[in-house]
Amino acid sequence: MRAVILAGGKGTRLAPYTTILPKPLMPVGDMPILEIVIRQLARHGFNDLTLAVGHLAELLIAYCGDGSKFDVKIDYSREEQPLGTAGPIALVRNLNETFLVMNGDLLTTIDYDAMLKYHRERGALATIACYQRDVKIDLGVIEVDSENWVANYIEKPTYHYAVSMGIYIFEPSILGYIAQNQHLDLPELILNLINGGKKVNVYNFNGYWLDIGRHDDYEQAIAEFSTHRDDFLPLV
Repeated sequence: MRAVILAGGKGTRLAPYTTILPKPLMPVGDMPILEIVIRQLARHGFNDLTLAVGHLAELLIAYCGDGSKFDVKIDYSREEQPLGTAGPIALVRNLNETFLVMNGDLLTTIDYDAMLKYHRERGALATIACYQRDVKIDLGVIEVDSENWVANYIEKPTYHYAVSMGIYIFEPSILGYIAQNQHLDLPELILNLINGGKKVNVYNFNGYWLDIGRHDDYEQAIAEFSTHRDDFLPLV
């Protein structure tokens, strides 16, 4: 199975670490987060991987090589200028079967096999992995009507959102919605599919998921992986 790992971003929120190290190579325990992702994908049968690289690409290539040390095949697609999160997909060669796209800095226990199975059962063109995120507002929230009268007053509410996990499964025909060498982000791609009359599927996941985007997220990832390593990389 094919998978594209997005590993070209600058990771500015994790500066200054990412000034000298690409974010996917940030160590979580005794290995980079990218290695955890690769080993998880390999365990679920995704053994033909492309790393979409840009920022500090040479370090990623030097670490991962051809993938043989992970028992997978790895090649690289390099963007010469920033193309967003969806733009690099158009540069990847031979995407002629169902394929997975994901960020290279995620710590999760998602079952990729189950997501792929659900995608196929639904006959979807695109499937987005979604996670329920609860956001607590530590303030009193005032709702105002059209005439500026107070309609409601909610003390410290919690709002519930279905958020993208940064994991997608696509059919090859989505490539027709991505222009070569033009900047495009994945939310824009999804909206283009919907506006084009295509059905976009959601795979709801309620296990563990963390996007390592900020310093506190990174510290949490280190703690979680150290404490629950077998949940992320089960012993065979």
